[in-house]
Amino acid sequence: MPGSVNAEFILDMQRKLYRWSHADPDKGFADLFNVICDRRTLTFAWKKLTRSAGSNTPGVDGLTRRKVEGRPGGAEAYLEGIREELRTGTYRPEPVRQRLIPKPGKPGKFRPLGIPTLKDRLVQMVLMHVLEPIFEADFYPTSYGFRRGRSTHDAVASIRGQLQPTRAGRTRVRYVIEGDIKGCFDAIDHHLLMERIRRRIGDRKVLRLIGAFLKAGVLAEGMVRHPVTGTPQGGVISPLLANVYLTALDERYRRWTPAPRDDPGRAVRQRNRDWKRGQPTFYLVRYADDFVILVAGSQDDAEAERERLARFLEEELRMELSLEKTLVTAVEEGFTFLGYRVVLERSALADRPVGKGKIPVDKAQAIRRRIKAMTTRATTSRSLSDLLRELNPIVTGWRTYYRYAVGARGEFAKLDHWLWRRLFIWLKKKHPRTSSHVLRRRFRGTVPATRGRWGDQGVWMRRFQDGGTARYPLRGSRISNGWNMDQIGFALRGADDFWPSFNTLSTALAGTAAIAAHGEPDAGKLARPVRRGG
Repeated sequence: MPGSVNAEFILDMQRKLYRWSHADPDKGFADLFNVICDRRTLTFAWKKLTRSAGSNTPGVDGLTRRKVEGRPGGAEAYLEGIREELRTGTYRPEPVRQRLIPKPGKPGKFRPLGIPTLKDRLVQMVLMHVLEPIFEADFYPTSYGFRRGRSTHDAVASIRGQLQPTRAGRTRVRYVIEGDIKGCFDAIDHHLLMERIRRRIGDRKVLRLIGAFLKAGVLAEGMVRHPVTGTPQGGVISPLLANVYLTALDERYRRWTPAPRDDPGRAVRQRNRDWKRGQPTFYLVRYADDFVILVAGSQDDAEAERERLARFLEEELRMELSLEKTLVTAVEEGFTFLGYRVVLERSALADRPVGKGKIPVDKAQAIRRRIKAMTTRATTSRSLSDLLRELNPIVTGWRTYYRYAVGARGEFAKLDHWLWRRLFIWLKKKHPRTSSHVLRRRFRGTVPATRGRWGDQGVWMRRFQDGGTARYPLRGSRISNGWNMDQIGFALRGADDFWPSFNTLSTALAGTAAIAAHGEPDAGKLARPVRRGG
């Protein structure tokens, strides 16, 4: 089948690029543009792009997937036209259409959302497929954001791992620096970014194409402006470019953290040596622009490092560290990272402090407020089945994201009790003249699979406790990305034999999920469920 041929070509190409990049950290890659213009690469990117709902959201040119497929020649002619533009050098990115969308949990505040044209999204996706395996070999094991096979749960597990006691006693980490960079993605310096890209990419046509995307205009309120900093708004390639740029931050802490192609024990030995000399050590865990620095030292050491970090960002990356938001916190007090509250507390099973990831109180309150807004008197005109179709994915996503938290079972039980009562009150408002007994008989399940649940027309309420809880494994620095399985001890076989979250090639090329409490369903496949008390 043509589709599988294209997929095998992409996978084989990416394996080779990753293998060459990993073997030689100084290798510059030339002659990549022919791969970008290859019909198989464009066709594969188109198939992947059109599977997303965003393919029917138009950019400034008004084109959507349906319009392209409805034109004479359809998608094939459209791709051939893009290929010809790339080959002849006449391709130019269009301005990005900007929309302001509300910030969740912050009434009255908005953030800009960029919508590139369908053509620009396609070309960026092709670029990403070619560049990602090259730069992936240079990314640090302690960087988890927008990388294949990694998730927010891996970042939280990494922090918890550093807080666990060792044979020598309790963890040496005493404080944490909660990093916050002002407008990180909008502050990326184009010149510095291109310098880092040129270390690996020697193809001038590819470099010009990346530069064109960086300089593409933004259409807002009828005016086109050309940004001098920042990655392409809403661009498919933006997370990759941001990771390339922020790798400089990882490199700053190379002395104490594992590096690519590194013996994992080197960083541990160095931290031990510095600790014996009475010197503080710093361990960075980063998820895109969100990062924390674990400090094995005093509060003064942590405060001094925060000042040095601010100078580093300003001088080396031309970014500004928000000193009022970059807090120095004792690990016993706890801090919030990627939606989890991480704290050093005494274990319920052993009389010693361990690192725990909990559900923050404000997150539980936020999900209650969200559900409450969906079940007001104003929404009683809709049917219960329609309400549950909208509500169930929210419950499932929130449950999936927080199922690894310590005490999740007890929190889920409280939420289930509250949700049952909330839907019951909503039904009473919807049917004010119907008795509670009749409502229960009409809308509550009786068979084992649905007993106690509200439902209508075959749609049943989902519970937060469904699926249970689990302990997320600490996978260390040798995490599969689908290209490095021969290096970490796995047999390298076909595309369907990847790590569980990469069971298809389309999933393998999809990248990591966005940070949200709506859930990362693939993460559940990577955990071993265990029995756990509340």
